[in-house]
Amino acid sequence: MEHNLFTNSHILSWLQYFSDNTEIDLEHVKILDITRKNKNLIPTVESHRCVLVFTEAGNKDIFYKMWNVGLGDCEVIYNEGSEPTGPIKRDPVSAMIDRGINASAGMIVLNPNARSTIKFGMDNKKFASGSVKYVGSEIRSVLLSKMQIDERKNLCVISGESIAVEAAMINGEGTVIAVEYKESDRETMEENVNQFGLHNIVIVDHVGPDTMNGLPVPDTTMLVASASLEQELAYLTGINPAMEFVIYTLDFKVAASLRDILEKYDIHDVTVIQIAVSKLTSKNVFENQPAPWIITGKCGE
Repeated sequence: MEHNLFTNSHILSWLQYFSDNTEIDLEHVKILDITRKNKNLIPTVESHRCVLVFTEAGNKDIFYKMWNVGLGDCEVIYNEGSEPTGPIKRDPVSAMIDRGINASAGMIVLNPNARSTIKFGMDNKKFASGSVKYVGSEIRSVLLSKMQIDERKNLCVISGESIAVEAAMINGEGTVIAVEYKESDRETMEENVNQFGLHNIVIVDHVGPDTMNGLPVPDTTMLVASASLEQELAYLTGINPAMEFVIYTLDFKVAASLRDILEKYDIHDVTVIQIAVSKLTSKNVFENQPAPWIITGKCGE
């Protein structure tokens, strides 16, 4: 059984402390224990107005990371020490970027600009620059929608860097396995994971038992079609006979052949669509973006 730094009694004592010392309506508080596995602070704060966060000592750059992604206006309610006692302090995140967490404790983060809906399609400028050529945000929005992500799904994303990052933000309770074959792309993924404070992404260099044994079995896989497509399909359908797939390709011949390929692996209910996006430039000319085919299907009957 997993040992938890903050037990139910600890959580209740901190709730009582903040109830006694602030005017916050605790009915609307989101509780987040980031000392536990797979818990992401930044996406949670972005989507909730009030988060009771439990942290452990030694988190040196927690407030800097929040400020760096645009959460500097959030207010932190906290105390000094590791027990729910003593005077309350309140400071904006922007005034706390040079301090870390010195003691295991609870704190409340208020975000008046929180969004309550799922946001698809981040601007590519927000991702780490590096070796990766990111898919356009509009196309990414469609891919994420096709993946039908919920908080508890385990996902596998193969060569879909920005899709893995956004999926991890949305998927607060599950694990995202990001498969990146190139070392430079894995390094860029690591930069994104660190930049957004994501703890539910596992980065591996290929699909197979030696890299994925012991990891949660994916419910859905999103992949960019490549020469290793059939090898990936064979392994993934073997570990989950009910796997759902979302496949991206810019190659018409690949898109046209995928129905027959997927049928070999008992993947049915196949749909093939093409997405075309045009953007108006500063010169009032529409510029066509790459127009991929997106193929979806599910194993079994």
